[in-house]
Amino acid sequence: MRKRADFLACNKARRQPMPGFVLLVRERHDGDDAMRLGITVTKKIGGAVVRNRMKRRFRALARAILPNGGFPGADHVLIGREGGIERDFALLSQELEKALRKLRRTA
Repeated sequence: MRKRADFLACNKARRQPMPGFVLLVRERHDGDDAMRLGITVTKKIGGAVVRNRMKRRFRALARAILPNGGFPGADHVLIGREGGIERDFALLSQELEKALRKLRRTA
């Protein structure tokens, strides 16, 4: 996702906070089964190097988990939290799977 309007629409969607990130999921209802991903890491988290590292980690997480665990036809947004950069990748992966399971139960 690249457009600000898409991110704003996701901000009104279902959210699941986790220690390393916040996951937002918004069903698009446009007939397209493609899953879209948006990543947001603010300057509050750190400098450019830290933010880029966090975004790379989030992209790797999404490539590994979203094809099987994500919502078809939905926008997924990962918002970085302060403790996310120091967290172990395996722990982040478990947290993303847990967040998706919780959101699936509330759907």
